[in-house]
Amino acid sequence: MENSTEVTQFILLGLTNVPKLQIPLLVIFTLIYLTNVLGNLGMIILIMLDSRLHTPMYFFLSNLSLADLCYSSTVTPTALTGFLVEDNAISYNACAAQMFFFAVFATVENFLLASMAYDRYAAVCKPLHYTTTMTTGVCARLTIGSYICGFLNASIHTGNIFHLSFCMPNVIHHFFCDIPAVMIVSCSDRHVTEMVLVGAAIFTIFFALVVIFTSYLFIFIIILKMHSAEGYRKALSTCASHFIAVSIFYGTVIFMYIQPSSNHSMDTDKTASVFYTMVIPMLNPLVYSLRNKEVKSAFKKVVEKAKMSIGLTF
Repeated sequence: MENSTEVTQFILLGLTNVPKLQIPLLVIFTLIYLTNVLGNLGMIILIMLDSRLHTPMYFFLSNLSLADLCYSSTVTPTALTGFLVEDNAISYNACAAQMFFFAVFATVENFLLASMAYDRYAAVCKPLHYTTTMTTGVCARLTIGSYICGFLNASIHTGNIFHLSFCMPNVIHHFFCDIPAVMIVSCSDRHVTEMVLVGAAIFTIFFALVVIFTSYLFIFIIILKMHSAEGYRKALSTCASHFIAVSIFYGTVIFMYIQPSSNHSMDTDKTASVFYTMVIPMLNPLVYSLRNKEVKSAFKKVVEKAKMSIGLTF
């Protein structure tokens, strides 16, 4: 980093400075985080244990759960600490690391959702060629590509932000080191940095959305041509969970990142950030499990085996 900085740490203001809300919010977000960890870890373990779930769709879903768990865990502990500590300080390097890993896993989720859309397209539009289209090699390459894009995108954003100079005051009006919030604290000219941020975000999100919209366009055309009510319902149920996850994720991400910093309201951004850093990672396992017969069947099977093993033990 060429530019020197006078700041060795930042102060995170947290979600709220109202004393009466500190403990209730701490309890609520702790429960949300525990649900997130249990739900996503449970989904990963369930997919690993049940051979019926060893399919491309669930391979992508297990990686989606891993990305949800990782990017939520990058942020939530800092947010919870903010409820307990008045001046929640984070070092310069820790702030950069948090931003980097959050950007990595958020980008991975972005491309995994696009990969899952392509998988749904292959399942609905080319069912007879599905096994030859979505091979193990194809799934592995799509997943590895998602992680590579995540590291590249995070490197661009983190390097771009921390190339700036930071002077006093060092207060970040947020509960974690989010890109727009840290950029605003800089005392450098950030016009170019902002343009790079918006441009990279638009490219990353636009590319994934093109894949998703194209896939769903073909799926919608196929569904309209179906004359069987059963086939119609099966096609819709195949895509419903993924479509819900896509709508929730991209709605908040577009709101957060594809707008100039002059239009940013930090209070509004914090509310949106809570949603996509804590709530969405918790909702994804619920969305996919509650609407999926195979997942519910696998869960019942695991519970029955656990009951049998406990019964044999005693």
